[in-house]
Amino acid sequence: MHTLTYFQSLGLTLSLLVIATFLLAGTVKGVIGLGLPTVAMGLLGLAMAPAQAAALLIIPATLTNLWQLAFGGHLHGLIKRLWPMLLLIFLGTGIGTLWLGMSGGHWVVRGLGAALLLYALSGLFLSTLHVNLRHERWLGPLCGLITGVITSATGVFVIPAVPYLQALGLNRDELVQALGLSFTVSTLALAAGLLWHGALGAGELSASLLALIPAMLGMWLGQWLRQRISAVLFKRVFFIGLGALGAHLLISG
Repeated sequence: MHTLTYFQSLGLTLSLLVIATFLLAGTVKGVIGLGLPTVAMGLLGLAMAPAQAAALLIIPATLTNLWQLAFGGHLHGLIKRLWPMLLLIFLGTGIGTLWLGMSGGHWVVRGLGAALLLYALSGLFLSTLHVNLRHERWLGPLCGLITGVITSATGVFVIPAVPYLQALGLNRDELVQALGLSFTVSTLALAAGLLWHGALGAGELSASLLALIPAMLGMWLGQWLRQRISAVLFKRVFFIGLGALGAHLLISG
């Protein structure tokens, strides 16, 4: 009932946009292992307030990220290594929620655009960065804090956490699991912030649960595509498209 009422309030066009967005976002995640919340926030941010878009992605993002971190065999070691960053992501999101919030104003939309553009540029040009082991003690918590504050304001939790994790020299399985761990903490912290501001009620949660269906279908499609196309080429096209979307949001607000 809550779900039906929620989508009736959105209207047919926006409801179809939500379904298509999560199908596309799930496909991207299925191919390259990340991008579901980023694509969802970027596209839905064109048509609705960031807080409303963030509420819709809570359940699809949480469940797909839990699935991602559950496999790989490196969870204990990654938690031991990354817990300072993860703790600061959660605290940073809480601080940002109290300090900034996701008010839905023009500056939040532009902030979302800036976050997407930075993420796209880092994905295109900063893939060869390397973090020295002796710098992890202070750089990890700093990246976590900044990621948390950006998450609280824009719903995007990839900057600077993803470039930082990619620079740690983790093998493929470790990196996929570390990304899932970071995204899970960020999503739960974001959900707590939205709940605090009253933006995550029964209607939003039921609609988010329904959005899980196209997201999972998209992930299955993406995993099928991953076996048939170049992941490197797809990732390059993805970052270029994401950068263009971010630039549009940044300019238009």
